[in-house]
Amino acid sequence: QLQASGGGLVQAGGSLRLSCAASGRTFSTYAMGWFRQAPGKEREFVAGISGRADFTYYADSVKGRFTISRDNAKNTVYLQMNSLKPEDTANYYCAGRTFATVSTTQYDYWGQGTLVTVSS
Repeated sequence: QLQASGGGLVQAGGSLRLSCAASGRTFSTYAMGWFRQAPGKEREFVAGISGRADFTYYADSVKGRFTISRDNAKNTVYLQMNSLKPEDTANYYCAGRTFATVSTTQYDYWGQGTLVTVSS
């Protein structure tokens, strides 16, 4: 079970940190990802991190501005979002997959969304 939090309203150029808490004892064996879906658009991959946090991957649209990280002791994955733009406005979802390697598409578990709104 995945529980995302940390969304909110922020001005362009600002920052937010999303968190996603997972239940279970094997969190470190799961790769985790963040996705987002803006109104009227398809869901898109944002960032992924391997089970041991030794590999991360980002969508080009967020590279250099967003950072994904995880704390396996706390069963939590984070998405630090800096230099936010109005086009980052979306519902953000965390997801987990039963492999330790990152994927941009294949995830087995999904959390509920947390809304991020960036005002201009």
